Amino acid sequence: MEKDIKEKIDKLRKEIKKHNEAYYLKENPLISDFEYDELFRELKKLEDKFPTYNPSEKMTTKVSGGISKRFEPYRHAIRMYSLDNSNNYEDLKKFDTRVKKELGIQSCEYVCELKIDGLACSLTYEKGVLTVGATRGDGAIGENITENIKTVHGICHKLKEPLNLQVRGEVFMKISSFETLNAESAKKGEKIFANPRNAASGSLRQLDIDITKQRNLEFFAYDVIFEDENFMQTRFKSLKKLEELGFSVNKTSEKVKSIEEAINFCQKWEDKRFSLDYPTDGVVVKVDNLSFERELGFTSRAPKWATAFKFPPEEVWTTLNSVEFSVGKSGAITPVANLKPVKLAGTIVKRASLHNFDEIQRLKLSIGDDVLVKKAAEIIPKVVDSRHVENQHYKIIEPPKFCPSCNSVVVRPENEVNYYCVNPNCAQQKRAKLEFFASKDAMDIEGFGPSIIEQLYNKKMVENFSDFYKLQEEDFLKLDLIKEKSASNLFQAIQKSKHCSLQKFLTALGIKHVGKETAFLVCEKFENIDQIKNAGVEDFESIEGIGLRIAESLYDYFHFEENLKVIDSMLSLGVEPISENKKIQSENFKGKTFVITGTLSKKRQFYEEMIKSHGGKTSNSVSKNTSFLLAGENPGSKFDKAKLLHIIILSEDEFLEMLKEK
Repeated sequence: MEKDIKEKIDKLRKEIKKHNEAYYLKENPLISDFEYDELFRELKKLEDKFPTYNPSEKMTTKVSGGISKRFEPYRHAIRMYSLDNSNNYEDLKKFDTRVKKELGIQSCEYVCELKIDGLACSLTYEKGVLTVGATRGDGAIGENITENIKTVHGICHKLKEPLNLQVRGEVFMKISSFETLNAESAKKGEKIFANPRNAASGSLRQLDIDITKQRNLEFFAYDVIFEDENFMQTRFKSLKKLEELGFSVNKTSEKVKSIEEAINFCQKWEDKRFSLDYPTDGVVVKVDNLSFERELGFTSRAPKWATAFKFPPEEVWTTLNSVEFSVGKSGAITPVANLKPVKLAGTIVKRASLHNFDEIQRLKLSIGDDVLVKKAAEIIPKVVDSRHVENQHYKIIEPPKFCPSCNSVVVRPENEVNYYCVNPNCAQQKRAKLEFFASKDAMDIEGFGPSIIEQLYNKKMVENFSDFYKLQEEDFLKLDLIKEKSASNLFQAIQKSKHCSLQKFLTALGIKHVGKETAFLVCEKFENIDQIKNAGVEDFESIEGIGLRIAESLYDYFHFEENLKVIDSMLSLGVEPISENKKIQSENFKGKTFVITGTLSKKRQFYEEMIKSHGGKTSNSVSKNTSFLLAGENPGSKFDKAKLLHIIILSEDEFLEMLKEK
């Protein structure tokens, strides 16, 4: 038994060493952070059980990291440490109990900081001037990357005060910069980075400083060590001091009065973090009182006054078991991955989007591969990377020749990435159209989710859009698990949807290439559905923002007899699309285009409607044609682009003041 455990220790040490090298030195991780943490925890349990077994090879008491031979080594004057971490709130409570017990106190205040997924670095200043920038390395020795570090945004070359100090912080790459880098690299056939952390690490450790300069790296300072250790009394005040000295400090950090408030902070950011334009994988909880920190001290690898709570993984490796094809409302056929079930971001994931067959080719994907599945703000996870497993049987993924639903021939139009079923009576395509018609962005018929739609379609109660408005309350009682109250609610939801905007009605029809923004442009020009039905290709193309392809799609839709029959039927059943043009309150924003970014106090739709009701337009992207950027908290890359193009940036208060102007 003891022999087996020691063999297991050796195996885990070897495996973790391999992953450290891949992660820290090659910027090419072989497994997710979550899987690495699980291996590390398993090894720690075994090393704690046999503390005397080959202690020189012990890994769980050492700082994880690596030192590249590409740079001159640098010995840290003050050692850098890793963090102990956990993925449950009970461990945070145990941390709090241990801290208070060792200090002999009843309560303890903490500072909570988002854990940025980047590269830890140390900066040394002499009389306020940056003299050395170094990576953490193994904690004792890092790499001297001073010239490269000077290219990073948020790092001071000269402080506002002539102080001698050391600053610790995280170098990272924004998610928007990461996506741009990978897109450009893909075009050039160059290396694709697995995630922003590895992109930041690889970019910072370039021998060619010009490459580092082009990568738009950022820095958040999170620690400062003064010559006089009594210069600051609390960690939170030291963060404010770093900001005063000129450093970028993460403004989401908060001081809390108890571990319960720290847990609330973690819970708040578990989902909210997806609105940020930088990668985060957890929350670091630190004792606020610096004299308490000095009293608590360190273990051989981590401070005893801090711990990291890791969020559930937003990306994880699993196996691709098979691929099936789904047919959307436009007839587009989307490959969907069936996966070996895996826990991701707190839920069990069995399926993931593969987008299209160009993406399958880019990933060099085969059935039987291990795949990296990511879930950020998406409802459906997506596959972002793949790897072959030795001695595994593979099967090439081929595009379908026939529709998986109706067996019609599949075509791929020129200059498009999707394959299409061209049969308008395809059952799966029709169900997808019905689901979209009832969805929030379209007619917003509350309660009509996929299961209700599927039952209505299978029972031949609804085959086209107008059939919704022929349903009576008693019809819903024929559906599974529907009782009188639910039947009444569903019927009333249909009646409510009859009074809709022309834009929502046009969006709901599911016309190819016509989403809600295009529908808005069309409804600005035409006052009612009859005008739209009678418009020619040139009328649609004359609308700013609509090209020939969309114009032809609109014209074709309204000149297909079956479509007109369904529309006329809906109108005869009481559906009344009303032009939003009648609701224009002013022309304050006439000729102005707004882009909205960040977290606002009200839903984005509120501001979009306000802009349109005062004569303005909204767009999803910043360009030279953008008039204003309405920016809330934590704005992303749109904010940076707006500044670059010298576009006027408005706060919510400034925007509301503009509405009052005559």
